[in-house]
Amino acid sequence: MGHYQKLYKKIRNNKRSVRFEDLNTLMTKVGGFECRQGDGDHYVFSHPDLSYHISVDCRGKREPLLIVYVLKSLKAFDEVNASFTEED
Repeated sequence: MGHYQKLYKKIRNNKRSVRFEDLNTLMTKVGGFECRQGDGDHYVFSHPDLSYHISVDCRGKREPLLIVYVLKSLKAFDEVNASFTEED
């Protein structure tokens, strides 16, 4: 199992303690998402194959993300990268 697959499983299995840096790595380096600064502590993930964007409040990057942001991000990641999520 590769590094990024371990990161995916770590995020998938422990959604309440995901840090922004880990989610950002998964979404941008593996998922093909683009991340840009939004308003305040918000970052926006977008992907050319999706018709919607995901806004994530990183809470200053000091604390774990709220689970709602993690769930929305994983749903979008899985939608775009179905072949990655099926590998073990």
